[in-house]
Amino acid sequence: MKTFTTTIPLTVKRIPLEKVVIHFAGDSGDGMQVAGMQFTEACATFGNDVRTFPDFPAEIRAPAGTLPGVSGFQLSFSEHPIHTPGDQYDVLVAMNPAALKVSLKNLKKGGILILDEDKFTSKDLKKAQIDDNSLDGTLSAFRVVRLPMTTLTLTALEKSPLSRAAARKCKNMFALGVVFWLYHRELEDTKDWIKERFKDKTDVIEANIEALRAGYHFAITTELFAEHFSVKAAKQAPGIYRQITGNQALAWGCVAAATKANQSLLVCGYPITPASDILHFLAKHAHFGVKTFQAEDEIAAIGAAIGAAFGGELTLTTTSGPGMDLKSEALGLAVMTELPLVVVDVQRAGPSTGMPTKVEQSDLLAAMYGRHGECPVPILAPATPGDCFHIMLEAFRIALRYMTPVIVLSDAFLANGAEPWQIPDVKTLPDLKPHYCQPTDNFMPYARDPNTLARPWAIPGTKGLEHRIGGLEKENGSGNISYDGDNHQRMVDIRAAKVQGIAQDLPLLELMGPKQGEVLILSWGSTYGAVRTVVESLQTQGHAISFAHLRYLNPFQNELGSLLQQFKTILVVELNKGQLCQLIRARYLVDAKGINKVQGKPFGVQELTEKVLPYLEKN
Repeated sequence: MKTFTTTIPLTVKRIPLEKVVIHFAGDSGDGMQVAGMQFTEACATFGNDVRTFPDFPAEIRAPAGTLPGVSGFQLSFSEHPIHTPGDQYDVLVAMNPAALKVSLKNLKKGGILILDEDKFTSKDLKKAQIDDNSLDGTLSAFRVVRLPMTTLTLTALEKSPLSRAAARKCKNMFALGVVFWLYHRELEDTKDWIKERFKDKTDVIEANIEALRAGYHFAITTELFAEHFSVKAAKQAPGIYRQITGNQALAWGCVAAATKANQSLLVCGYPITPASDILHFLAKHAHFGVKTFQAEDEIAAIGAAIGAAFGGELTLTTTSGPGMDLKSEALGLAVMTELPLVVVDVQRAGPSTGMPTKVEQSDLLAAMYGRHGECPVPILAPATPGDCFHIMLEAFRIALRYMTPVIVLSDAFLANGAEPWQIPDVKTLPDLKPHYCQPTDNFMPYARDPNTLARPWAIPGTKGLEHRIGGLEKENGSGNISYDGDNHQRMVDIRAAKVQGIAQDLPLLELMGPKQGEVLILSWGSTYGAVRTVVESLQTQGHAISFAHLRYLNPFQNELGSLLQQFKTILVVELNKGQLCQLIRARYLVDAKGINKVQGKPFGVQELTEKVLPYLEKN
């Protein structure tokens, strides 16, 4: 935790707060993601617990000032452990009328609204479909701070050699400086980031730092606010922490897996939102034995990954929604050949192109059944951005131990969201050293390990280990092509038993609350934070409610079936129309009920509480 001092006018009150939610909103070119991430970094460095929700526009080049082009960044920082980026904002920074219109509904009554007054012209109001005459009445419930941020930024940079257009882009730093002062955060780390980000552009560095300082000192000297707020550092477990997004954590998990396997890793992908970052992050780590291949399409990417797995490499292929559809046939080939391969699907709202920057958990049934034939695949799902690191290690462990492809279902909320993450001791990570088959007489490529039913991993080119490979059915043991019906039945049963047998090798299912009672909530993926927050609150109020989060979706953990029998009401929370709920009902024959949402946004805590309470009142 850092300590520092800053100048505070004597007339300004210092008010301590436990938690704050801030939302930055503007055009996609206004730098709201940058401002949000830099404020997040400052809070994380200070020692707060932090959760974020970047909300990108789906349009690549929406017209400036229009509703489809609004880019938002929400963060919550607290002196206590938190699990969500918050519901309603304490502060909204709106850089234009469109950003105001899209975001205002979530600002608390009495909340602080900071506006760039320069952008609230009749022309900009018309683009945002706002009636100029009604604006003041609409804003009367909030503490409005109108700043001519564009003008103030240009004034601060009037001696800069940058053009007016380039100088105008620094206004996000001016806004950030104001918020830094408001919540007692220092500028130094952001200055360092600016210097690193623009290290070859001295003029840009100086302009951004000057704009940052200008916003900070403007808030001081003009006494914009009657109060000055502070949020104490959170009590975290001892250790070294860093701020991390889900996609970064996935990439680091892959690097850790390669290191623990003492093996190189080939990552094959095709650019697609929101998975592309994983390939970008991993391309920077060639010094760890990571090789990246940007293929010409999704089918080529998984085809290359399967070929590399046959050659003895650790392999990963990454994609999102529509790309998963294209990989489905080749994924069946990986099942038939029984090769270790990890497939990451960063889910987004569909179907088809859908809403490519918005969150949804609607690929679960596709991951379960989206291949022809009897084609079972293990499925895992991380719970938080930091958990993405550990889920990747687990995915590689299962793939290598059981000689099977593994699907990891992340989603857009986890991919872009961030949290403080405790860097683990490498010595505590699982041993992933592959067990390659050694030359032997009478080699049988489909002989089975009696404990795992895995076939041997035979590296091509090794004398004595020659064997057939391909998508045609294999004869049990020999691996020869077989069209015999009884053999096909046997091989289908073995592949299914191998995947189901993984359940014997999984950690115990964790339960928060009593082991039996009135209501049990199940969740998976990024719904974890909201569900946990709701359950903790309801338990504090004396309600009989328990919570289990599923990180293993195929197979389920062994304890799940017996646990479900101990509760009168089972609720399944997910961002789809009830896909996990269907699987739970079909597998365990319980009357599970779904709490569902498909609006491209995560559940809010208050929203979810209102959906859960009627079930508690019935009981």
